[in-house]
Amino acid sequence: MRRNILVLGSGFGGLSTVRELEKYVDPNDKITLVDRSESQVQGLSLLWLLRGWRTLEDVTVHPTKDALGKATHHVADVEQLDLPGRQVRTSKGVLDYDALVLALGAELNTAAVPGLDDALAAGVAAHYYTAEAAVDAHAKLTATTSGKVVFLVTRMPYKCPAAPYEGAMLASDLLAETGVRDNVSVDVYTPEPQPMPVAGPVVGAGVVQMLESQKIGFHPGRTVTQVDPAARELVFDDGERVSFDLLVFIPPHQAPAPVKAADLSPTGFVPVDAHTQKTIIDGVWALGDVASITLTNGKPLPKAAVFAKGQAEAVAQGVARHLGYDAPEPHFAGEGHCYLELGGHLAAKGAGDFYHPDGPKIEMSQPSEELHRAKEREEQEWLALWNAAPGRN
Repeated sequence: MRRNILVLGSGFGGLSTVRELEKYVDPNDKITLVDRSESQVQGLSLLWLLRGWRTLEDVTVHPTKDALGKATHHVADVEQLDLPGRQVRTSKGVLDYDALVLALGAELNTAAVPGLDDALAAGVAAHYYTAEAAVDAHAKLTATTSGKVVFLVTRMPYKCPAAPYEGAMLASDLLAETGVRDNVSVDVYTPEPQPMPVAGPVVGAGVVQMLESQKIGFHPGRTVTQVDPAARELVFDDGERVSFDLLVFIPPHQAPAPVKAADLSPTGFVPVDAHTQKTIIDGVWALGDVASITLTNGKPLPKAAVFAKGQAEAVAQGVARHLGYDAPEPHFAGEGHCYLELGGHLAAKGAGDFYHPDGPKIEMSQPSEELHRAKEREEQEWLALWNAAPGRN
């Protein structure tokens, strides 16, 4: 009997899952990859769009027939999850499933902070969490000749824990290249107690030193409640107002609407087993940014593509075993890494065991040009998931 496997989302996690599934399931089984778009954006490269080292063409990819393998690409919006009925309603009809994989990622919700959308509309704010937004942020930074640039983390959690600090350092690097860095102050405000808190105090202190070496101010424990675009001010929860000339922010994130409506958790993000990615619903798995995993130190596993790609193998094995196939026992070990861009084609790398019983054991390497090149090689490998070729800086 042919079984139907639905994978919702064609990002790193979803595309990696359909490719892993082919190793274990019967060729007659139907694998359907559902996504609202025929194209994807290479998220690893968004910071390089901000810096001006990539173009939209470099980071926009279209999954090819070879990349999809035996999976069918169903281009439609996911509208509703009927978990009891084992169905997914899309804008192009209802799909039945025997196994369901949620890889829809996290959505941006700029409306969550009063005044943020108005600041975008007024042209005094930008972000870099979509390709088009990153291009706009690059243009605004390039046009900056003086004043104060503020990088703001609006809410927790958000994708890529290093992104606010990389963004600030790459902006500083760009402003130095345009010859105006001495005329522009750069500051980071965040509700976090330190940069990348999941990695521990040593890594956090190291990132602060990197910021200070570039004369970037770091302001932890600051939660924004409102943006005043007319006055160009941020209002924080303690009542303090901080001025800016250009605001570059990390947007608030939320679970995709159909996932949130399924009521699997108060936040909408989907709790899963840390090693198998299985949800409490039989026949349903979640991975990547839409999934929620609490580490032994009480902090969440970061939302990063490297984890989604690593989790895909465990998900595929779990799906195969659920359908009665012979597959290895699924086990995602929780190891991962991220690069931290400093500008000047330098990068550091944080790597380690996020599932260590005593809390994540992460070490940060010293910045080097070789690590920047290593990130470029990783970009090429990930783009190869879609059978695309990356650009060069």
